[in-house]
Amino acid sequence: MERLNLLLCIPFAGLLLCVAVLPLVKPEWWEKRRPFVVAFWSLLFAVPFAVLFGAGSAAETILECIINDYLTFIVLLFGLFCVAGNITMEGDLAGSPRVNVILLATGTLLSSLIGTTGSSMLMVRPVIKMNAWRKRRAHVMVFFIFLISNIGGCLTPIGDPPLLMGFSRGVPFFWSLKLLPVLIFNMIVLLTIFYWIDRKNYRMDIAQGRKPDISKPGTEITIQGLHNLIFLVMIVAAVILSGTLPGMAAFQDAEGNVRGIRMFREVVLTYPSMIEIAMILAAAFLSFRTTNQEIRRKNHFTWGAIQEVAVLFIGIFITMQPALMLLKTMGAQLGITKPSEMFWATGALSSFLDNTPTYLVFLTTTGAMNFAEGITTALGTIPVKMLMAISCGAVFMGANTYIGNAPNFMVKSISDENGIRMPSFFGYLLWSVRILVPVFLLDTIVFFL
Repeated sequence: MERLNLLLCIPFAGLLLCVAVLPLVKPEWWEKRRPFVVAFWSLLFAVPFAVLFGAGSAAETILECIINDYLTFIVLLFGLFCVAGNITMEGDLAGSPRVNVILLATGTLLSSLIGTTGSSMLMVRPVIKMNAWRKRRAHVMVFFIFLISNIGGCLTPIGDPPLLMGFSRGVPFFWSLKLLPVLIFNMIVLLTIFYWIDRKNYRMDIAQGRKPDISKPGTEITIQGLHNLIFLVMIVAAVILSGTLPGMAAFQDAEGNVRGIRMFREVVLTYPSMIEIAMILAAAFLSFRTTNQEIRRKNHFTWGAIQEVAVLFIGIFITMQPALMLLKTMGAQLGITKPSEMFWATGALSSFLDNTPTYLVFLTTTGAMNFAEGITTALGTIPVKMLMAISCGAVFMGANTYIGNAPNFMVKSISDENGIRMPSFFGYLLWSVRILVPVFLLDTIVFFL
C-alpha cells in the first residue's frame, strides 16, 4: 500500500514541477492553459486511483478533499480577498527601510488577530503602493510572505488553520501565547536582516534618481473603506465558529459525529462548515454592495489573483491526497520523539503539503506516546515543548515555498499584477534556504533542543 501511495504521488510532483518551471520557460502558454495542466495532473491521479481502489473510493476521496478542505479554503481566501480589496490606504509615507520595517512588524502582529490570510490581504496593497516608486522591491514582498503570511500567525488559533485544528482537539485557546518569545525572536532576526537588505537596495534606487511620489513632507495617511473592518471581523468570527461549533452537542449525532448533509458515502458537508461559508460569502457580498467602486479602482483590484489561486490549488489539494495518506499511515513509524525532530519533520512536510493535516498527524502521533506531563488534549497528553515544536514547524515553515501556505501564492500573484518581478518558484526557494533555514536552525538551538 505504501508503495502504491508513493507511485500515486507522481501527479502531485508533476504539478509542482509545472508550477515551478512552466512560468519560466513558457509563460504565455502557461497563462492560457493553466486549467488544462491542472486537469491533466488531477486526472492522472484520479484514473489510476479509481482502477486500483474502485471508482466509488476515488470519487469519495476526491469529494472529501474538495468538500471538507478545498471549499472552506477557497471561500475564506475569496472573502478576505474581496473585503481587503475594498479598503485602501493613501498618504505621504514612502517605502523607506524604516517605514517598511514598521509595516512588516505591524502586519506580522496583526496576523495572529485576523489570521495570516486576513493580514496578508489587508496589508499587501498598502505595502505595494508605498514601494511603487522603487525599482528593487521584490525582496520586500518576499519578507512580507515570510513574516505576515506565515510566522505572524503563531499566537492564536485564529492566526493559522493548524492551530485552529489543535484548538478543536482540546488545546487551550490561549496556550499558543507561550510562543510569543519565539515570535519576537524571529521578528527581530528577520527584520534586522531585512533592514540591511532593504537599505542597500533603497540607496541604489536613490542613486539612480528614483524618488517617492510625495507632494509634501509629512506622514499624513488616509484610509477609505474602513467600514469593511466590520466584515473582516465577521469573517474572523466565522473561522472561530468553525472550530467551536463541531464540539457542541447540538451539532453532533448520537455517535458523536458532526451533523451535516451527506454528499456521497462518508463525505458530509457539515452544518458548521455551511455556517462558516454562508457568513464569509455574506461578508464579501455586503462589502461590495456598501463600498464605492472607486476604492477598488485605486487598489487596481482585479479577479486575476484569486482565479489563479483557485485553479492551481484545486489541483494541488486533489493530487496531494496520496502523500497525505502516506503520512497518516507512516507518521507513527518515523521514530520522531524529540522536539527538534518534530519541528523539522512537521515543517519540512508543511512546506509542500497542507500544513493542517500535517500538524494533525504529528499531534496525534505525539498524543499516542503516553507522556505523563504536558497539555491535556483530546488526543492525549502532549509535552509543552513538543507542542511548541509541532506548532512552530507547521506555521513557520509554510513560508519555505509559494505553496506552503494559502496567502503565499496570493501575495505573489497580486505583486506580479502590480509590476513587481517576484522570484520564480525555485528563486523563492533559494531565498528561503538562504534566509529562513539559518533562522530555523537558530530556533532549534534556542527553543527546541
